[in-house]
Amino acid sequence: MCGINGIVSYTATEKEARINRMNQRLSHRGPDDKGSWVDETLALGHQRLSIIDLSEAGHQPMISACGRYVMVYNGEVYNFQELRKQFAYPYRSQTDSEVLLAAWAQLGKAAVPLFEGMFAVAVWDKQERKLTLVRDRMGVKPLYYSHQNGHLVFSSEIRALLASGLAEKKLSATALVDYLRYQTVQTPATILDKVQMLSPASILEYWPDRQELKQEKYWTLRKLKPAPTGSYEEVKQEVRRLFFKAVEKRLVADVPFGAFLSGGIDSSAVVGAMSRFSDHKVKTFTITFAEDDYSEAPYARHIAEMNNTDHHEIRLSPEHFLEHLPSALSAMDHPSGDGPNTWMVSKATKEAGIDMALSGLGGDEVFCGYAIFPRMVQLQKIKALWGLPGGIRKLTGKALQAVKPGVASNKIASLLAMQKYDFNSFYAQSRQVLSDDQIESILNFSVEENHLPVDWLDKEGWELSNDNLLSRVSAAEMETYMQNVLLRDSDQMSMAHALELRVPFMDHILIEFVLGLPDQIKYPSTPKKLLVDSLPDLLPDYIVNRPKMGFVFPWEHWLRNELFGYADERIRSLSKRPYFKDNSVIELWDGFQKGNPSITFSRIWPLVVLEEWMSTIALVD
Repeated sequence: MCGINGIVSYTATEKEARINRMNQRLSHRGPDDKGSWVDETLALGHQRLSIIDLSEAGHQPMISACGRYVMVYNGEVYNFQELRKQFAYPYRSQTDSEVLLAAWAQLGKAAVPLFEGMFAVAVWDKQERKLTLVRDRMGVKPLYYSHQNGHLVFSSEIRALLASGLAEKKLSATALVDYLRYQTVQTPATILDKVQMLSPASILEYWPDRQELKQEKYWTLRKLKPAPTGSYEEVKQEVRRLFFKAVEKRLVADVPFGAFLSGGIDSSAVVGAMSRFSDHKVKTFTITFAEDDYSEAPYARHIAEMNNTDHHEIRLSPEHFLEHLPSALSAMDHPSGDGPNTWMVSKATKEAGIDMALSGLGGDEVFCGYAIFPRMVQLQKIKALWGLPGGIRKLTGKALQAVKPGVASNKIASLLAMQKYDFNSFYAQSRQVLSDDQIESILNFSVEENHLPVDWLDKEGWELSNDNLLSRVSAAEMETYMQNVLLRDSDQMSMAHALELRVPFMDHILIEFVLGLPDQIKYPSTPKKLLVDSLPDLLPDYIVNRPKMGFVFPWEHWLRNELFGYADERIRSLSKRPYFKDNSVIELWDGFQKGNPSITFSRIWPLVVLEEWMSTIALVD
């Protein structure tokens, strides 16, 4: 696991100095080694976190044996040992990096579909004078780039990209609206104008001689074929086999490893499977709170005892959290409404001597764990309601808001006000944080119509039917909230401590099978029923039927008490920026403090983070 950088330009001067600055900005991602390779056209940089083959033979940038290709690589290819046998190559190391380069030397970009894992790769072809950038299927590893003024610059993090001095620190107004709607910005856009994120499962080729960019997808969630299904018992056995395989392949490492354990279904399943494969006690880590209502410690402790793990509890008080909050937010490469929780548990995990950890992230998206899954099914069943006159539906919505004011009622009223039932619009509404009316009230420019981040679902492969509605929701969740919030935050917050985080539920082979199943097999009539039924020995009733808490902090309480001063200062600073109307953000903040049920902490915290990020980056207004 590492950080990668690159500059392709004929006109940029001092390439070596620029790539060194970029490397330095990524030093937290790879403290074990650093390297660079520079010629008249190109500069490549690398910061290494040694996980497989800790020797100097894993140094990057890595040059192919034939001398034609120069590569920098971040991530892990889990099937590298099988691939190693397929390619006749004069290997000098035991790394997965060299296997990837060997495959590329023989097959070029045609090798990419062979790689199973999480990765961001850059390869310079000296002969064709072409740079190729590649990102893994699910977008676990980030890769940003900027192409402007004749330069192409790329990096694992935006801050390192900006350190090149070849990309502007200018906010994108369109992306700002996206952020306010979804507490993130949807790929390929970022919060910065002219800085993009390479989409997952994409290959980008760049020929600097003719300033040509070409991008293609090598895999997609949008064309998955129906899974071959037999009896429910056979489906369960296949889910079990694929899940255990996904965990097993992620345990290959030459360093100590552990796991994040919240005591929920997903992390409990991962820890249970790890314990079956590991020949020593698995080290597990969980956060506990002084506020018992938010503490998952008893559940995590139960799973730890059941699997005989070496368990560590990180007790977090508001004072302790406030002490570390500036460091957590300074590690945030791109603003987001989530993240500090992963920063805290990653910090404790690394301090315990762990260099790699597994996480249960993704289980909700694959196995229908969120409330949105049954909700979208119910909306589909009552879609005839939108055949009623619009006036009646609007009055019904207003009545609901009057009787039971709050975020849920507001969203139902918005849905009822729509002209017709439309999956994409309804899904986007369910994931929206601030409503368009709220956004209009705080911004000093017009808000364009919502572009709907899941419009692609209407393209081939995802026709709306009662057989694949749940898979359609899964695909939407994976390509929006999961990729652009959860995975991005997990990467930047774990790598802030040079901790590699692996996510078994993001195994694309497992995902292909589960998303190919018909809805009736995986409907969550009980929490994540198919997963639980497939792993009964790993998931006791005590865990399955516990109240769902999620890996969250008690923000609602903290923002009104211990974190009030910190948040208040940033809200007031944000309100003075030219993008916002005078005092509008403060009015939203005041509404939260007064207990307005339509303004929850999740509407406020992203604003605090946005101001902290803008100040840290020294954004050009």
